Amino acid sequence: MKSPGIAPAAAQEVGSSRAREGFAGRNGYKWTVVGMLWFVCFFNYADRQSIFSVFPKLKEEFGFDPVQLGLIGSAFMWVYAFGAPLAGFIGDRVARKHLILGGCVFWSGVTVLTGSCSKLWHFVTVRALEGFGETFYFPASMSLVSDYHGPRTRSKAFSLHQSSVYVGTIGGSWLGAWFAENHGWRLGFYFFGAAGVVLALLLYRFLREPVRGAAEAPAGVEATAAQPPPTWAEAAGIVFSKPTAWVLLTVFAGANFVATIFLTWTPTFLVEKFGFKLTSAGLSGSVFIHLASALSVPVGGILADVLARRLTGGRMLVQAVGLLVGAVFVGLVGLTAQVHTLMLAMVVFGLCKGLYDANIFASLYDVIEPRARATAAGIMNTVGWGGGALGPLAVGLATKYGRHPTAVENMSEAIAFGAIVYLVGAALLFVGIFAFARKDRVA
Repeated sequence: MKSPGIAPAAAQEVGSSRAREGFAGRNGYKWTVVGMLWFVCFFNYADRQSIFSVFPKLKEEFGFDPVQLGLIGSAFMWVYAFGAPLAGFIGDRVARKHLILGGCVFWSGVTVLTGSCSKLWHFVTVRALEGFGETFYFPASMSLVSDYHGPRTRSKAFSLHQSSVYVGTIGGSWLGAWFAENHGWRLGFYFFGAAGVVLALLLYRFLREPVRGAAEAPAGVEATAAQPPPTWAEAAGIVFSKPTAWVLLTVFAGANFVATIFLTWTPTFLVEKFGFKLTSAGLSGSVFIHLASALSVPVGGILADVLARRLTGGRMLVQAVGLLVGAVFVGLVGLTAQVHTLMLAMVVFGLCKGLYDANIFASLYDVIEPRARATAAGIMNTVGWGGGALGPLAVGLATKYGRHPTAVENMSEAIAFGAIVYLVGAALLFVGIFAFARKDRVA
């Protein structure tokens, strides 16, 4: 039975001349799509990240303690996570272009509102609304890109898109801190929000909706959306019937637990443990890790595309190596007292993180059929960011109530704990490669 008010994806896509025109020149246009979405994703991350670089200012102006700041950080992630299945389910039914660009307008507007906050509940509310707007982006965008890029180029396309995550994180952190120190912390939110709205309105003219499953169509055969979108029960069955998907979901939860700790607490960690100035902490806390990730993520994507043609689970192997090596340097970031060692550890951690991140959705799509991929990405985000939402709050609690006499010592130990999470994730990926990947792979 069709949901009232929501047109099925097949009805939107079959007979869509613009979608067919996109595929007529898709060898060039398919990379243009990645480029357009790169800029949307930049603001997706810059808008969510800019709040963390001004935590010291919020602490100074409003007296927020580490637990309250952790709550502000986690509010986004809880809504982002638990709204993702709905976002994915809708993404398998309506034109993904509208979810991507309409979502950008919504979350950018909320970013502007953040500049007007003055109480704890204000910050928690706008961060929750930001999470709701942004949760539609990745299920829709990853599904859309997968219909332009088949298995031979999918990891490369996803990894190039993923590089915008790191550039957006760096831009949000540095510019947010720069505005805070030079013009007041509120102005950065007005800037990012307004720019995001302008971008989304411009891209409405150029972004085209493809036919679902087009990238899997045989050469010379025009794809049609013959299969109806799955019901929620069918989509969940497609995902949860695959042990490989369970492995990838669990590992993503752990990897995001570690990632959100660094996203949230690194600027504060650098200010309080190493005496960085706020702007320098906002830049250093993001650039060393995320610029390294931006450089390594295309390498991870290209390597994974090559390995996936020769080895079932090749994309997961690249991820496992990234986590295994990265664990050493996550621990070193938390435990070192030397600035030079810290910077080196952050760079190598970032390089390893890029190898894992390049294949988050590409590995999942190896075992999920096209008609359920937006829902699968939504479930992935729910599990991953549900786990990730615990990270900032866990560090806040450990910092305030930990076993050491100072908050800095407690925060250092809590960050180093991420190494154990990475090691467990790597072990699970190796189990998935050798026990499940061949059986679960989509033909």
